[in-house]
Amino acid sequence: MKIFVTGATGFLGINLCNELVSRGHIVNALYRSERKAKYIKHKNIHLFKGDITDTESIENAITGCDYVFHLAAYAQVWSKKSDTFHKINYTGTLKVLDAAEREGVKKVIITSTAGVFGPSNNNIIDENSRREVGYFTLYEKTKAEAEDLVLKRAAGGLNVVIVNPTRVYGPGLMNASNSVTRMIKLYIKGKFRSLPGNGKSIGNYVFIDDVVNGHILALEKGIAGEKYILGGENVSYIDFFKVLSEISKKKYLLFKFPLYLMLIISFFMLLIARVFGVKPLITPGWVRKYNYNWILSSDKAMKNLGYVITPLRAGIARTLDFIKSENR
Repeated sequence: MKIFVTGATGFLGINLCNELVSRGHIVNALYRSERKAKYIKHKNIHLFKGDITDTESIENAITGCDYVFHLAAYAQVWSKKSDTFHKINYTGTLKVLDAAEREGVKKVIITSTAGVFGPSNNNIIDENSRREVGYFTLYEKTKAEAEDLVLKRAAGGLNVVIVNPTRVYGPGLMNASNSVTRMIKLYIKGKFRSLPGNGKSIGNYVFIDDVVNGHILALEKGIAGEKYILGGENVSYIDFFKVLSEISKKKYLLFKFPLYLMLIISFFMLLIARVFGVKPLITPGWVRKYNYNWILSSDKAMKNLGYVITPLRAGIARTLDFIKSENR
């Protein structure tokens, strides 16, 4: 099969492209960065330099393709231009859907985020859960708006499926989308010593290979207009670092970082960003987000797609092996 992939040079995109060609498929990969494109150079990967907001770029790359994986997104904590999130996450999705319809592709897989469902508090979030609080970030908000667009197009007859990964980690490019692996790497070097809030907030952590396989399963078995959470294990920050400490055999004292202090620092960083244009490490919205519980279920994907979860301990062990080999 010939498959069009947007966001091909991101953490997930590189892993997905490499897996697709290993299965004998041809990939048309849309990319912007020459530096990152080196990670997906393969005789069966055809590189198309362009922009997800440019119709011509998409048209050139999608021509002749049977299927589409739309991974491209703006997932940063902040942007100098306030419309960047909407332009890339919403308008970019619109342009991909339009091009797919014109080209007559058989199926489109849209990569969203589990963040659109909102925090779980004491409940377990699944695909039918309704968000009970406002959006913490523009990333969440614009991805939710893009999902609404996708569902309308699915209702209109387009064969399009949404997948919602949780907090992805594992071997691969160390960029903003691989922040959990970067955190792991800093911890084993003794450079990450803080716990958000009281450290008891629960998040869902998923191994990169599971997310890649989940995308391919969605292509093979996903139903148009349906969403599938691609997640892993639900653990608190304290328990996550406990597992990491046991496997890495490195134990460091971790300091709890009170929410109010994190908010003060993030507000200060945001002010500096607005005045001087310096990208903040964190914003108030992201601080609030990571101090809630995000307990999610992947039962639907497991039951309907055959999705399989890698245990956290196994995933962290493989990630540590990757970091060690990278250092060598």
